[in-house]
Amino acid sequence: MSDTVPHDAKYAWFELPGVEPPKRSATERLADFLEVYGPYDEATAREQASRCLQCPEPLCVQGCPLGSRIPEWLLLTAEGHFLEAAALTRSANNLPEICAQVCPQDDLCEGACILNGKAEAVSISAIERFLNEYAFAHGAVDASPAKSNGLSVAVLGSGPGGLACADELAGRGYAVTVLETQPLPGGLLVNGIPAFKLEKTAVERRIELLRRRGVRFRIGAEVRLELNLRDLRDRFDAVFLGFGAQQAHPLTVPGAELKGVSQALPFIIHHTTDVPLDVAPPEVKGRRVVVLGGGDTALDCARTALRCAAAEVLCLYRRDRANLRASSREYENAVEEGAKFQFLTAVVEVLGNRAGEVTGVRCVRTELAAAAAGGGRPPPVAVPNSEFTMPAEVVLVAYGFDPLPHRTWADYSQLAQTETGGLRVDENQMTSLPGVFAGGGLVRGPSPVVYAVRDGRRAAQAIHRYLTTRREGDLGTSHTDHLTPEAL
Repeated sequence: MSDTVPHDAKYAWFELPGVEPPKRSATERLADFLEVYGPYDEATAREQASRCLQCPEPLCVQGCPLGSRIPEWLLLTAEGHFLEAAALTRSANNLPEICAQVCPQDDLCEGACILNGKAEAVSISAIERFLNEYAFAHGAVDASPAKSNGLSVAVLGSGPGGLACADELAGRGYAVTVLETQPLPGGLLVNGIPAFKLEKTAVERRIELLRRRGVRFRIGAEVRLELNLRDLRDRFDAVFLGFGAQQAHPLTVPGAELKGVSQALPFIIHHTTDVPLDVAPPEVKGRRVVVLGGGDTALDCARTALRCAAAEVLCLYRRDRANLRASSREYENAVEEGAKFQFLTAVVEVLGNRAGEVTGVRCVRTELAAAAAGGGRPPPVAVPNSEFTMPAEVVLVAYGFDPLPHRTWADYSQLAQTETGGLRVDENQMTSLPGVFAGGGLVRGPSPVVYAVRDGRRAAQAIHRYLTTRREGDLGTSHTDHLTPEAL
């Protein structure tokens, strides 16, 4: 690698190939749960950043849900101004080092890069990770508390949306208390993403930084007693609801109750954290495992099972490879590690023995029908007379999640909901109760981490406007009650 960018940077994208971050071999990574990718070194980061064309209307910015000023910090990186570039990433993202590792960049910023089709897209996420790790290593990430403004906010949930909201509010001088019912803070980042995709130390570092900025964390089962919404509204000036509330799509075929059938998320949690579960998922060592689904969670299950010494792991997906929801990079990693895939296949029954244990699955071939008017993915339909059976001893179900209905949560039932069960919010992330805001999975259902971060940022900014205006006496009741359950 050279110490400087190419002489004619305009053609750097043509002269320099895209370079993937350092990647551990499949054999090595199957022996542990450590991260697959390492960071760029300084020279590689500069050269890869120099490949950016500096488009006058950058599509990558449009493709980023946070509107990160990507070309600007890529140019700073190419020039060697790493700390300035890292600061620019943080101006749009409260968790840049985390999003850089778990964002589906193929579908967002890098997928929108104008170089696609001409050459490799600019490695935006890898450069963003390098910048922020560089900033942490050089003590350039500010952790000093802001001057208190005398107001307090409760943040329920310590996932990406809650952490982003808490960070934004702490920077404006609010006394922020994060309430988390799980034994460890971090939400989805700790309990839903395996360590080979995101080391838990990265999340712990970010939470420690928030503590140093003055954010208070209350965790554990006793917190459940403090989640009464009426009490929270009395104790705090505003409330942000950012906790996970989702229920897994069930497997609704005969045999779904057999021993050896498990939902995906408990399986991942059991093998990647110390969080206790009511029922331990099935043992996969030496067994044939079938994973149902085609999203990132399905692939996380498959790769976790392989690390737990499963004899064979097969993913069954009812659509084709082109419609696989998981990112291309994660699919390629799973294949490298030994996972097998069978597309256009749906399970219609789980087979078992007299002891109630899984022995196989009965499947049917599928084909894709024409997409419905208005777009969307083409629906799969069963091919007549195409049934067949496959051996299996463990079945892991990764069919996705729905928002958990809130009407069962005591006083949370007064919050207006959408038709799909999510919380209804306005353009400021405010719910039907004045001063109560929400974001992330509670509102939009399961979605990439970056969208939860965006919701948390928007809510924090709206909370600041709401409380500032109310303090000044310019906002009457008629303006705060704009979204009541009765009106909806």
